[in-house]
Amino acid sequence: MSERDKILEGVTVLDLSTFVTGGFCSAMLANQGAEVLKIEQPGYGDAIRHSGPPFIEGESPYYWTVNYGKKSLELDLKNPRAKEALYELVEETDIFIQNFRPGTAERLEVDYDTIAQHNEDVIYLAISAFGQTGPWRERAGYDLLIQGMGGIMDVTGEEGRQPVKTGLPMTDLITSMWASFGAMTALYRRERTGDGEYIDLGMLESTLPWLTKQAGQVFAGNETRRMGTKDPVLAPYQTFETKDGFLNVCILNEKLWGELCEALERPDLPEDDRFETNADRVDHLDALEAEIEATLGTKTTDEWIEIIAEDAGVPAGPVYDVEEALTNPQIEARGTITELEHPELGTVPVIEHPLKFDRAETGFDRAPPLLGEHNRDVFRDLGYTEAELDELAEEGVFGAREEE
Repeated sequence: MSERDKILEGVTVLDLSTFVTGGFCSAMLANQGAEVLKIEQPGYGDAIRHSGPPFIEGESPYYWTVNYGKKSLELDLKNPRAKEALYELVEETDIFIQNFRPGTAERLEVDYDTIAQHNEDVIYLAISAFGQTGPWRERAGYDLLIQGMGGIMDVTGEEGRQPVKTGLPMTDLITSMWASFGAMTALYRRERTGDGEYIDLGMLESTLPWLTKQAGQVFAGNETRRMGTKDPVLAPYQTFETKDGFLNVCILNEKLWGELCEALERPDLPEDDRFETNADRVDHLDALEAEIEATLGTKTTDEWIEIIAEDAGVPAGPVYDVEEALTNPQIEARGTITELEHPELGTVPVIEHPLKFDRAETGFDRAPPLLGEHNRDVFRDLGYTEAELDELAEEGVFGAREEE
């Protein structure tokens, strides 16, 4: 491997998952150079392809964000010949991903024991809502359910109002990141020991370590509560209204508190017994909010950003809408939003992943695949002739429809 190759160059991933928990995981691996073969249901594909609106010429932009850099292969896993073809791919696979409900992989004959018979060195990642054991193992589960059962909704929203979920599919993405971390650590272990691995990953358990502050409250015997944008252990650490919008201010220590008060020209605040220490400010959050917001309401967000963030160096920032988040000068300077050539749409936008290595390349090198776009390419790479590929198609390996 040369100095500037991608770190996962030469690693092959078979991804049988649908939607986000496996899909974002394999996208992360693709970003680092792994060849990801996305195995899809013939004629329909991954259900995320149909998530919308909006659609752009039949394509779901949501699907794009989870599937950059992959190859799509339609395989009818109810077809015995297709199953044989899958096992041939397994022989060359490093990481195998599925997010079926427990028991489904066994019925489809793609469970760990079966896959390991074809490749004992494989790293097998089984993702499910509640894991492979326990009384809830066979329950279906999606992000909303896990946000509710994982404590996130209990602390999200405003006090006295109903719990709300975060605006992102948070537990799907949390689980995806654990999945990619698990795959990478297992791959590292295999380099040292030569052994494959089976990883049992449940969404509910994936969520709990992210509770951090809130878990700390419970461990200390305190009740958690919904606080809007306020923080249970820091103050001021929240969103304030300005003359024309909103501003987030993040004060983590007494030095920053003093600098904020100086920038606001409010020397009276640190002298107030209610606001002297962080603990005092947490105990008097409502009064603190009223005092600060009265001052912030006198100027626009941009004016306060210049005063607080630029001149005083205090952590503060605007509340952007999603378009602003994707198009601001910092993101443009970092090259985070790029484009890739698409076989039907010309180009599609890409949100690049954030790891920037000094001695290795990163980044997506192909657009999200069309359904079955690589049916023949994948098997050509295994050494199949055109006649043999025609035979696979005739036997229904790629389903009833095949597009070259």
